[in-house]
Amino acid sequence: MAATALTAHSASAAVGPGRGDPAVGAGRPRRSELLARVINVADLGAAGDGRTDDSAAFELAYTLAASRVTRGVGRTVIEIPAGEFLITRPNALLDGVAPLRPANGLRFAGAGKRMTTIVFRPPTGPGSFLCRNEDIWSNLGFERMQFRSATPGASFFSSYSTGQAQDYRFTECEWMGEWEFGLALDGTDTNSEMRWEACRVGGAYRRAFLYSGLSRRGQTDPNDQDQFLNYWFNDMKVEYEWGNFLEFPYGGSINCRGGSYIVTGTRPESTPEYGTTSTFFRFPVARHHDSVQRFHAQDIRFEVRNPDARIIDCEWKSGTVHFSDCDDTGLAFKDFAPELRAHRYTVGPRGPLIRYDSCQLVGRHEYRAADREEPLQAVARYDMCLLRSHPEDDFVVAQGTTRGAGPVTFVGCLDGTVDREATPGQPDRPGPATPQAPSTPDAPDAARQPAAPVPPASPAPPAGGAPPVSGGR
Repeated sequence: MAATALTAHSASAAVGPGRGDPAVGAGRPRRSELLARVINVADLGAAGDGRTDDSAAFELAYTLAASRVTRGVGRTVIEIPAGEFLITRPNALLDGVAPLRPANGLRFAGAGKRMTTIVFRPPTGPGSFLCRNEDIWSNLGFERMQFRSATPGASFFSSYSTGQAQDYRFTECEWMGEWEFGLALDGTDTNSEMRWEACRVGGAYRRAFLYSGLSRRGQTDPNDQDQFLNYWFNDMKVEYEWGNFLEFPYGGSINCRGGSYIVTGTRPESTPEYGTTSTFFRFPVARHHDSVQRFHAQDIRFEVRNPDARIIDCEWKSGTVHFSDCDDTGLAFKDFAPELRAHRYTVGPRGPLIRYDSCQLVGRHEYRAADREEPLQAVARYDMCLLRSHPEDDFVVAQGTTRGAGPVTFVGCLDGTVDREATPGQPDRPGPATPQAPSTPDAPDAARQPAAPVPPASPAPPAGGAPPVSGGR
């Protein structure tokens, strides 16, 4: 990985054969200096034809970029043109391990989502990662490319941190194929400040697309892995076959805003940990040190296509969960929809504090007591929500002891059951109006009916005239 390991041919290939080194103007950097900041894998021999193994070209591109780190700062862009690039060796795209010293700044740039495709086909899937970063790189960028697993159970990125691995950016990227992990985060500190913008998460995941707290390496207590902070997913298209999208056993601050979230199928086989269930947001560990536990989903359309899909399954005993302007009623007309329990919580005396604002919700929400000897606390509030399948008094499924008002407070919510369809196959047709007392056929107009006797103090006004004047005026 060191610069001394590079041959003269490798160094010249990064600049490009026959390009020379002319000056580009007085006081400006020489062309070789400018080109040295961009490494195009095609110049290093990558074929991009989907058949040739391009592992060596990508390994060389990364080695060149790592060798150009100066005073802890990297200023190199690895450019990947349009094409389908086959990689068969693990860690060929990025291999951030010692003896390389900590570095800040490396970017991988493609020609466009589905224009630049990296196909990862290692000999075996589980345990094979396309990228790894062990406390070396921060400020990593990936943009405008697709990653596809051609070996079921391979993984995209392994990131271990005790304070250095952080600040990752993914822009207009896509993941396809069957993965074990998308990104697997590990370590005791940081692994934070990560952002996904206008990306598509497709394929399938044996564990999760983003998983925090992979192992206990270097820790005697699993709660040492609590510093997983600040993850943003903006304008996403999350449409994958099965598996979990986000799984955070050890806390974290997660923000998902905008986009469409769909699980299109079910797990091909039941597993001891997940059964056949796929979950967008799974937070399965209750006890933490006083680290951040915060989840916020806003402006998202969820599509629940089968009873094995869940939106959230949260066991946090503190922190906050907030859904704002979200809608999961797109398939509310399906036979299974009224009995869905796509939102599930285990709560304790400190929460988590749960809030739904201006959401449209299908099925029922389930609340379980962390300690069955204790009552369920009032920790959840639903403001101005449409309860599509059940009225307020039948919306919550509470498991454990309940006393008092239970875990949920409703404020200004609407009962969506009054709009349920009257005709099968027409889910959007409004329901019938409230029945009225039938009128007698051919009855004369009420205005022409003989007036019933009324007390003198309340005479009926004459037709077309002013009301009578009271005798006391």
